[in-house]
Amino acid sequence: MGNSLYEIAQLLKGNGKKVQLIYAFNGTGKTRLSREFKSLLTQSTAENVEIEHLEVNGKKILYYNAFTEDLFYWDNDLKNDSEPKLKIHPNSFTKWIFEEQGQDRNIISNFQHYTDEKLTPHFNEYYSTKDKDGNVVKVEAFTEITFSYERGHDERTKNIKISKGEESSFVWCVFYSLIEQVIEVLDKSEPTDKETDQFDQLGYVFIDDPVTSLDDNHLIELAVNLASLIKSSALIDLKFIITTHNPLFYNVLFNNVLFNEFNNSDKKIGYRSDRHFKWYRLEKKEESTYELIDRLKDSPFSYHLFLINEIEKAIDTDQLHKYHFNFLRNILEKTATFLGYSDWSELLLPVKGNRDAYVKRILNLSSHSKHSAEEIVLLTNDDKNVLRHLMNEVNEIYRFKKFNQGGNE
Repeated sequence: MGNSLYEIAQLLKGNGKKVQLIYAFNGTGKTRLSREFKSLLTQSTAENVEIEHLEVNGKKILYYNAFTEDLFYWDNDLKNDSEPKLKIHPNSFTKWIFEEQGQDRNIISNFQHYTDEKLTPHFNEYYSTKDKDGNVVKVEAFTEITFSYERGHDERTKNIKISKGEESSFVWCVFYSLIEQVIEVLDKSEPTDKETDQFDQLGYVFIDDPVTSLDDNHLIELAVNLASLIKSSALIDLKFIITTHNPLFYNVLFNNVLFNEFNNSDKKIGYRSDRHFKWYRLEKKEESTYELIDRLKDSPFSYHLFLINEIEKAIDTDQLHKYHFNFLRNILEKTATFLGYSDWSELLLPVKGNRDAYVKRILNLSSHSKHSAEEIVLLTNDDKNVLRHLMNEVNEIYRFKKFNQGGNE
């Protein structure tokens, strides 16, 4: 019997843990869970406007999810062939970061680190202009960002529209800078030392899948930086809930940083992992219900076993979709890395049948779609048979352990 997302949110709030880390597949309901958690804390319909939740003053929760990017929007004046600019809805969130804290340089530096050192954001200064009716319009500073490639000698290209992945990286860097400053403010014990009291009500930071478009190296670095930031808040009553569909991001947070830190390093302040750090897997059940499964083992999430189990369940129920080929490719890639192969396709050498045809089929059906609806399209019978055959062969050759749904592998 499952629970509603609101009941899951109540459980997370009731646990009172410093850090709660949740793994779930895309489409399970992570972003909706963040909204339910916010609703649980605010209990106010006025605060359910997606932009308003990003105001900082007096808020009980700050969260980063798919809706956070709604604060930023592109001004594409195609009619007048205007150069593109990323505009910001008026809010105290960015005003405090840019104007009062002067974090624009840190944001630029972090953004270039995760994207391209030549790709540079430029923040506007205050100016006046006229609208289409000839009325004077005042444009506040730090409400528009343009992007260009720096060529050296103070030369730069025309303003460009950056990719969606680069835009996500930029928004994350802004949010990260905010949390960094929040912790610095709250860490001052004396009220007279604090530069602002607008964070005094803040109790939670909810982070849902930060920048999944990064390559593995940068994603690992992001996870380490985030964990270090959380650890710097050890003496502050600020709790973090982090959800992700990325196994690598989950494992780095769990094994390399958070668990070891809270279990061993901070004994002087009384940290114990079972008291302050909790880790879960969120699963969607029938009839829009959910289950939050406790991770019982003090080890990384063996996600390759979970993916195998998901494919086998889909085979048994004849509910195979395109994304199950993504699962298979993920299994092969991680297994190849573990076994020291240079290419995952080498794992298919012992498989009965036309290896090249199988590789081509996997590549074609595991390519990322622009629309999520494409990922749930039913496969042809031929595709299903290929997937069944490959799973049987891979299981037989590499003898994976069976996944235990109770939480242990």
